[in-house]
Amino acid sequence: MPRIIVCLDVDKGRVVKGTNFKQLRDMGDPVELALAYEQQGADELVFLDISASNENRPTALKLVTDIASHLSIPFTVGGGLKKLDDVKAFLDAGADKVALNTTAVLQPEIINQTAKAYGSQCVVVAIDVNKKDDGTLGVYINGGRRLMENDFFSWSNEVAERGAGEILLTAMHKDGTGTGFDAELTRQVSEQVNVQVIASGGAKNEQHFLDAFQQGADACLAAGMFHSGEYSVGQVKQYLKQAGLNIRT
Repeated sequence: MPRIIVCLDVDKGRVVKGTNFKQLRDMGDPVELALAYEQQGADELVFLDISASNENRPTALKLVTDIASHLSIPFTVGGGLKKLDDVKAFLDAGADKVALNTTAVLQPEIINQTAKAYGSQCVVVAIDVNKKDDGTLGVYINGGRRLMENDFFSWSNEVAERGAGEILLTAMHKDGTGTGFDAELTRQVSEQVNVQVIASGGAKNEQHFLDAFQQGADACLAAGMFHSGEYSVGQVKQYLKQAGLNIRT
């Protein structure tokens, strides 16, 4: 079934939101927001410590434990996970899945290792993609700060072949703009890989979710439009249901 996922981008223990990964604003307490979104009907939550990899420090384990202890919906954690022991620590703390991004690009074998140890269903590989000046697509790591040489479509295929169960596809050129998901890019990736694809970046209203699902997204992730209070998860689900989608309510 199509899933609505709420993202908690966390920096120094607080939920933040910006535009194109910059100009971050404080949006609130992670534990309080996690509980509120579960009550609104979110299918899953994603916790991303957005500065952990860039600052070379581990994700806040205590905060993850606090959130997980209050939740009954699936909970994905990412940011600063560098080795299999880190993955184990966060799964033990209550996470249902881990999101790998920087480490996956620098050490791709961790995807295979995690999938072998815990199953593909708990491996989410986050790909931050942005349009470069020449119009081609670049893969970025370290919270969108560092451009890598990986070919975007080749990398998408590789992570699926290595055992990822899902790809969290964040279009940096859409992030925080309110212009909608990059539904066309989501469609292209969905058609070439045999794993679930989560659309992320740019959602502003219910129609944007419908557009992405109609283009083949398996799930849609949003943050700002929910943090601002403009829309609740329940409102988006009701809209999608009225549009004919089979949504979990």
